[in-house]
Amino acid sequence: MAKLISFDEEARKSLLEGVSKLSRAVKSTLGPRGRNAVLDKGWGAPKVTKDGVTVAQDIDLEDKFENMGVQLVKEAASKTSDVAGDGTTTATVLAEAIYRDGLRYVASGCDPMALSRGVQKAVDAVVAELKKLAKPVKADDRKAIETVASIAGNNDKEVGKILADALMKVGKDGVITVEEGRQVSTEVELVEGMQFERGYLSPHFVTDVDNQVAEFDNCRILIYEEKISSAKQLVPLLEKTSKAGVTLLIIAEDIEGEALATLVVNKMRGILKICAVKAPGYGDRRKAMLEDIAVLTGGKAIFKDLGVKLENVELSDLGVA
Repeated sequence: MAKLISFDEEARKSLLEGVSKLSRAVKSTLGPRGRNAVLDKGWGAPKVTKDGVTVAQDIDLEDKFENMGVQLVKEAASKTSDVAGDGTTTATVLAEAIYRDGLRYVASGCDPMALSRGVQKAVDAVVAELKKLAKPVKADDRKAIETVASIAGNNDKEVGKILADALMKVGKDGVITVEEGRQVSTEVELVEGMQFERGYLSPHFVTDVDNQVAEFDNCRILIYEEKISSAKQLVPLLEKTSKAGVTLLIIAEDIEGEALATLVVNKMRGILKICAVKAPGYGDRRKAMLEDIAVLTGGKAIFKDLGVKLENVELSDLGVA
């Protein structure tokens, strides 16, 4: 495929044109008084947003050189979002200002590398000053949390109050998950411990027939990354839990075949109080969630890269909840 090549002033001007077009679209959303942008997704209804990085990600220009300028600033905005979680619009505006003024200095004969070092020194000075001006927010300072949350929510005081309520309930080490609801009102639901959307693998594990739920207190929890299909793998652990007289919950990628049949038979005969569920999530997220469950329950997550066989798992490796 043939390549278009551009040099010197022509290339710089094309890049600047792309950067300027992106910045003009994004900076209109800046700050609490920023305006909304309407994006045509090509399917369904248009999307209305005030999020700078969302606007930036939706922009692609027809001119290849101008589009390269767009991609450069997109990268800056995206990294800012990854590191800080916000500030993408500000990053876009600053990137355009630095690039525009930088071109002016380069055109007047300034050494680009010296200019880059100067910009970095200015960045370091500004960051140091911002750290001096910053006011730490304590976990128990409801008013400060509400103010910060309101600003992050486009100066919506109702959003600020809801987030402050949630933070006060879960504390600084708690986790807040925001989900799209089906109602007009916004609700805060406090969940003690941890929950994930997975059910028992067999109805025979049910302990409350009327409500069709399986409930255990102070049960041991096996956290296993891989699929369990052989009963032979499970027998040593089942014997240990039976002798100890404890209930067992198995969380694994899947439990099938004779392994699942063995668990069901032992449960129906009253030999074991047991239940099995599939592990939550997929890929790397599943591994992270299993680690969270292990930390929460005080157990060990048995991952395949650890080289630990299921037959060698001890009761001390299991979590408790």
